[in-house]
Amino acid sequence: MTNVEANPQYSVLEAGQPCTAVEVLEPRVVPLGVPRAMTVHRALPAKSRSMVGAWCFADHYGPDDVAASGGMSVARHPHTGLATVSWLFSGEIDHLDSGGNAAAVVPGEINLMIAGSGITHQEMMAPSTTVLHGVQLWYALPDSERFSANHFENYVPPVVSSGSMSAQVFIGEMFGSTSPVKTRTPPLVGAELRFRGGSSHSIEVKPDFEYALLAEDGPITVNGVPIPHRAIAFIPTGSAVFELEASDQTTRVILLGGEPLGESIVMWWNFIGRSHEEIEEYRTRYQAEMGFEPYLPEHENLPRMFGDFPADTPPPLPAPEMPGVRLKLRPSSNFAS
Repeated sequence: MTNVEANPQYSVLEAGQPCTAVEVLEPRVVPLGVPRAMTVHRALPAKSRSMVGAWCFADHYGPDDVAASGGMSVARHPHTGLATVSWLFSGEIDHLDSGGNAAAVVPGEINLMIAGSGITHQEMMAPSTTVLHGVQLWYALPDSERFSANHFENYVPPVVSSGSMSAQVFIGEMFGSTSPVKTRTPPLVGAELRFRGGSSHSIEVKPDFEYALLAEDGPITVNGVPIPHRAIAFIPTGSAVFELEASDQTTRVILLGGEPLGESIVMWWNFIGRSHEEIEEYRTRYQAEMGFEPYLPEHENLPRMFGDFPADTPPPLPAPEMPGVRLKLRPSSNFAS
């Protein structure tokens, strides 16, 4: 059980009841892409916690009138050591990557891109989109898989019912629904939950999983702890059930969970590695391959790390400068539970 006295934001029921420690992860507002582009609410990574299972990044955006916000226009950029999960509620995004995959991201379908040892992609809002609303999620690949080949797949999860709640399970297994998507990680789960505003639900979960509940369209209460709109309720391992209560206006929650990764990572910009030096090399090689900086002699004869891209696309984004301090490892668990 978490040290409640040291963490006053936690709530614990009396002995004999399920572990109900809850940490509130508040989002921060981040501009996305170019000037006049939309902003996103980033709840992971948080100051107090870097990962939930292997999930290490959660952006929540919209619903945005794209005529006012500028919408999403993210030119070619790189990833290493992670996978991206795109899940929309409204609008459409066109995906293109250096693995040769072009696909539409539409509501109710998961688009999974495993970067492996390196990939580049762009995400452009479809011209038909008037309102854009969704989440962009990443999970870290374990050391045994982070240098594997890149991969892309699409899946349309069925809507399943669990009491008065319905769900689409896009990764893993829950509510009797199993996603066929292969993650190359320790077991994970990701689902969209939908229910009647003001309703209450007891949700059975795996005790060896950590969980995050994103209050997607309004505030919720988890195990008696208020969770503001767009914030995440984090629940550590040890729980077999948690209690979720929706506010009158809340009808949707994003549930993420998984076994703790058990590895520390270094995460900077769009790269995940295991040391400052690895991240520095990824940046240097990306900058050279995109033509922003000259190749270093030790990189000139190496295979291209970030692949090829069609010529008739917007120019790639340059990497930011490395920070003036050494990048630190982020632990998979910030405290014992």
